[in-house]
Amino acid sequence: MHKLPIGVLGASGYAGRELCALVQRHPHMSLAFATANEQRGKTAELPGGGRITFVATEDAPLADAALVFSSLPHGASKQWVERVRSAGARVVDLSTDLRVGNGESGVPYGLTEWKRAEIAGAELVANPGCYPTSILVPLLPLVEQGLVAEGATIVADSASGVTGAGFSARTDLLFGEITENYRAYGIGNTHRHLNEMRAVLGALHADADLSFTPHLLPTARGILSTLTVPLTRTLDDALAPFRARYAGERFIEVTDGPPELRHVNHRNVVRIHATMLQGVRRPTLLVLSAIDNLMKGAAGQALQNANLMLGLDEASGLPV
Repeated sequence: MHKLPIGVLGASGYAGRELCALVQRHPHMSLAFATANEQRGKTAELPGGGRITFVATEDAPLADAALVFSSLPHGASKQWVERVRSAGARVVDLSTDLRVGNGESGVPYGLTEWKRAEIAGAELVANPGCYPTSILVPLLPLVEQGLVAEGATIVADSASGVTGAGFSARTDLLFGEITENYRAYGIGNTHRHLNEMRAVLGALHADADLSFTPHLLPTARGILSTLTVPLTRTLDDALAPFRARYAGERFIEVTDGPPELRHVNHRNVVRIHATMLQGVRRPTLLVLSAIDNLMKGAAGQALQNANLMLGLDEASGLPV
C-alpha cells in the first residue's frame, strides 16, 4: 500500500521524537525526513523502538512531503511553516506561533474534539498546547451548556512531568532539582498558555476569568489538571455534561473515579472525572483531567489532526 511521506522539523525534542515514532508505526505514513540542526548527521533511538538520522532543517526536502509537523521552538516555527506551505505540503504546527490568542487569526485551532470540521482537509493547523488541552477539553461541555456561573473565576491547577519543559539542558531541571520535589512556576497568572485558553473561552462567549497555576512533577510525563468551576446550578449527575458532549469520542474517557497519570501515559486520551463540591455556599464543580503531555498534549493530537487533514481515519496509528 502506498504510504504518504511525512516530515518532522525539530525532531530531536521529546515531542518531535514521539512524532517520528508514531509516523514510523503508522499504517499509511512513512517518515521522509527528520530535522535537528545541532544533531545533524546523528542517529537517535525512538520511543518504542526504531531509529532516525537527523538532517539539517535547510537540507530537508520539503517538497517531497505530503504533510510536515513543525516541532521547532516558539518564535522560530512560523517562518518554516511558511516555507513548507510554499513547497506545497500541509503543516501541523506544534509551537505557539499560530495558535489563537497569539497574534494570528484564520488558522484552525487543532483541539480536535472542538474544531473537527475545520481541521478536516485543512492545509494548516495550529496544534494546542499541552496544558490547554488538559483544561479546555473538560471546560467545553460546561461552557457550551451554559453551566458556568456568570462572572465566575475558574481556577485551574495543573501538574506536569518534566518533559513538558522541553529537551534543552537547564539547571532547574537537573535530577537533583526535580526528584523528591514539587513546585509551582509561572505564578501570578502569567504562563504563556493563558493566551490561547482565554481566546478559546472568548470564542465560546464565556463570561468567566481563568486563574491558572502550573506545577512541576518529579515524573517524566503526564499532566493532571484540577479545575474548580462555579456553576449556575447544582448538578444531580456531575458527569452528565461530559457524557453527553463526548459520547462516541474515541479519545475522551469519562470515568466514575479520579484519573491518574498511569491511566493515560503513552495513550492519546483525555480522562475526565467530576464531582460537586460539598460545604460551599455556591454550586461548584470539581473537575479532574489527565493526559499524557507528549501524546494527547502534543504528538498524539498532532497526528490525530494530520489524519483528518489527509482524509485518513482519525484514530489511525494512535495508541488508545
